[in-house]
Amino acid sequence: MVIQRKNMKTEVKEKMRGGEGHAELVHFVDCENEKNVRLLAELTLQPGCSIGKHSHETETEYFFILSGSGMVNDNGTETPVKAGDAIITGNGASHSISNTGSVPLVFHAVIVTY
Repeated sequence: MVIQRKNMKTEVKEKMRGGEGHAELVHFVDCENEKNVRLLAELTLQPGCSIGKHSHETETEYFFILSGSGMVNDNGTETPVKAGDAIITGNGASHSISNTGSVPLVFHAVIVTY
């Protein structure tokens, strides 16, 4: 199956998870009918925007940073991130991410459920 980008669902979430500004999402697939996958998307945070702190109890979320730079709160530890970095959050851990740079922060996000 091939899904062209023009056919992917896009949405804008204001103050995602209590964050600042908005997050732009492009959903690669509709995960409603996917087993063990809750999210498979590309996210873009404009400068100053963020996704607020939240935890993952019965799932793991993976972020793969494609471009830009930002700051991740990884279960209480602040860590700068940039293109090429990966963030893994699961087993009840929490995280947040913010764009601290001057260009869009773009990353892929995958949430796998147990």
